[in-house]
Amino acid sequence: MLRISMTRAAVLATALAALAPAASVAQEHPTVTPGPDRVPGEGEGPFERLIIRGATVIDGTGAPGRGPMDVVIEGNRIVKIENLGTPGAPIDAERRPQGATREIDAHGMYLLPGFVDVHAHIGGSPQGTPAEYVYKLWMGHGVTTIRDPGSGNGMEWTLNERRRSAANAIVAPRIFVYVRPGMGWDNGSVDTPEAAREWVRWAAKEGVDGLKLASHDPAVMAALIDEAKRQGLGTQAHLGQMGVARMDALDAARLGLGSLEHWYGLPEALFADRTVQAFPYDYNYNNEYDRFGQAGRLWQQAAPRGSETWSAVIRELIALGFVIDPTMTIYEASRDVMRAREAEWHDTYTLPSLWQFYQPSLESHGSYWFDWTTQDEVEWKRNFRIWMEFLNDYKNRGGRVCTGSDSGFIYKLYGFGYIRELELLQEAGFHPLEVIRSATLCGAETLHEPKGQPIQFGAIRPGMLADLVLLEENPVHNLKVLYGTGTLRLNHETGTVERVGGVQYTIKDGIVYDAQQLLADVARMVEEAKREAVTAP
Repeated sequence: MLRISMTRAAVLATALAALAPAASVAQEHPTVTPGPDRVPGEGEGPFERLIIRGATVIDGTGAPGRGPMDVVIEGNRIVKIENLGTPGAPIDAERRPQGATREIDAHGMYLLPGFVDVHAHIGGSPQGTPAEYVYKLWMGHGVTTIRDPGSGNGMEWTLNERRRSAANAIVAPRIFVYVRPGMGWDNGSVDTPEAAREWVRWAAKEGVDGLKLASHDPAVMAALIDEAKRQGLGTQAHLGQMGVARMDALDAARLGLGSLEHWYGLPEALFADRTVQAFPYDYNYNNEYDRFGQAGRLWQQAAPRGSETWSAVIRELIALGFVIDPTMTIYEASRDVMRAREAEWHDTYTLPSLWQFYQPSLESHGSYWFDWTTQDEVEWKRNFRIWMEFLNDYKNRGGRVCTGSDSGFIYKLYGFGYIRELELLQEAGFHPLEVIRSATLCGAETLHEPKGQPIQFGAIRPGMLADLVLLEENPVHNLKVLYGTGTLRLNHETGTVERVGGVQYTIKDGIVYDAQQLLADVARMVEEAKREAVTAP
């Protein structure tokens, strides 16, 4: 029997709270409901010796699929990968590993490393999205590790959820905790280099994994990044328009910034005939129609592809080891709002409170559809073309491009938005094997390198943590089969249209979760929230 561990009252309370008038984006929000304790029936294992039999292994390194293979897991670690020979030929039983305490028959199935979402917010109070809802959408799509940029529910809250996830006390991906400067600190503003260093040292002692930065004043930015490196903390940044004139992507990379969120700061680093964006004279950053509408015209102001400026910026960023996490998915509605708004999964999986949050609003972040025009979408389509060309050139010359979703805003649903990011990378020119590498190995490297540690997940190798995704359809052939709703396919034998795909098992830390059951839990949460919203006084 499928079970929802969140009570109806908890879902309703969270959903209805977000249906109230939205708070200012600058206002502190209460934290969301933490993930409930994992209960019997939510995942099996870990096992003394789990053997996944006969899978085609896509290992996350960019190598093609290989199979049939037996993969042996003891506890939470992969210990052996056995090649069983040629597809279609009889398997020599003597070559197969023995002694399994649990087996999964994966003949004809595909095994991948667990996915890493390096821009993943754990719900939000304004959206009415409790942690269980978000976690199960991620895990239902094979996301086994996330980086929470900014820890919007509070540093202590996120650290505690990281601890509970690491102990597998909750159904949740691994959590890397990145915090904003000054978060959790009672010793004044972080507005000088000295204060910045003091806060970073304090945050490191508290146990955070890294920093989520903005376009801080250059001296403060330099101190934050330098001290973070000294403390073994990672750094990521959203170089927004309020500071990018003084700190673009190249400036930040020269200071040692680890990874860039979105793309702000990249076009500015490519300016050849200006130093600031061509803002309309009445532009107001607090007006999100201005903010996002003009952002869609920014890449066209950069030096063109193939120019010396374009090539020089790419060369230097790659030499500096700079990682780009584009999160194209979160901006996709800007180029086609109807596509994002009418996505087939909303009816079943989007909470009514989250749907309300998406609607045009002067105050809800990312709800800038006041009068979104055809011309706005045309400009964003041009924006995407140039942006994608940059990302593909960056990857082709040796740069690292990872995958993040930033879901929970702009009609993007957790899990579903992440899979759409994979499709957008393929649209940008990435081979599906390069896409999968971005979704696995790239994220693992980005999260482990600041700590000076070898990766613990992100590739299928002996010694790695058993974070895996198992599905019946080939994602290299069609990434759409990774969606929780699968994809449509014509059965040529019966002449009927069938829905195929979806992750079957998500394995985290050697624990086997039924991905479809996790999504069914989410569907029930949504159904209950809708019923309660209708009957609420």
